[in-house]
Amino acid sequence: MEKTATKSRKKVISKADFKKAFIEEVLISGHNPASVFAFAKNLKSTESEFYKHFNSFRALERSIWADWLNETVEAIEKDAAYVEYSVREKLLAFYFTWLEVLKENRSFVLKRFEEVPKQEMNPYFLDQLKKRFEDYINELVIEGKDTSEIAERPFTSQYGKAFWLHFMFITRFWANDDSTDFEKTDAAIEKSVNLGLDLVGKGPLDSMIDFAKFMFQQR
Repeated sequence: MEKTATKSRKKVISKADFKKAFIEEVLISGHNPASVFAFAKNLKSTESEFYKHFNSFRALERSIWADWLNETVEAIEKDAAYVEYSVREKLLAFYFTWLEVLKENRSFVLKRFEEVPKQEMNPYFLDQLKKRFEDYINELVIEGKDTSEIAERPFTSQYGKAFWLHFMFITRFWANDDSTDFEKTDAAIEKSVNLGLDLVGKGPLDSMIDFAKFMFQQR
C-alpha cells in the first residue's frame, strides 16, 4: 500500500495565539523575543503570518493592553444595573473590574511596570489603551455634567488628563500592593474615587464663583 505524501504546512496562528505566546515568552525568558522570525518559527508559523496582525512587538503589546481595557468596559456595560449607576458608581465599577481583569496576567503586568520609571505616565504599551480610556472617561464627564455630578468649569476640558493620572495611580498601587486579597487597593479605589468626584462636583467654591458673578453683574 502506497503512502500518501503530504506536504508540511506552517501552522496558522491566530491574533489571539500570537498575543498569548508573546506574554508567555516574555515571562519565561525575561525579555521580548529576539526577532519576529524566531518568535514565529517557535510557533511553527511565519513572519508573514505575524505581520498580517501586527507590524512589531510593540504594536502587539499595545493591542494586548487595549484588549484588557475593552474587556473591562464590555464587562461592566453588560450588567443591566450599570445604566442606572451614578457616575461615581460607574467609575468604582470600572476600577474594580479593571483590576479583576489584570489579575489573570498579574505577573506580566508587574514585569512591565517594574521596567517603567514611576514618573513615566505614558508608557508606550498603554498608547492604544489610553485612547479607549479617554473615550470612556469623556462619556462619563458628559454624563456627569448632564446629571450635575460634575460641575462645568473653565478647565473641565482638562478632566481627562486628571482621570488618566488617577488611572495610572490605581494601576501602580495595585501592582505594588502585597495586602491580603488586595484590601489596600480596594480602599485606595473607594477613597480616591470619592475624593475625585467630590472635587469635580459642585461645591462651596462653585457657589462662591456663582455669587461673585452675580455681584459683578449687579454693578
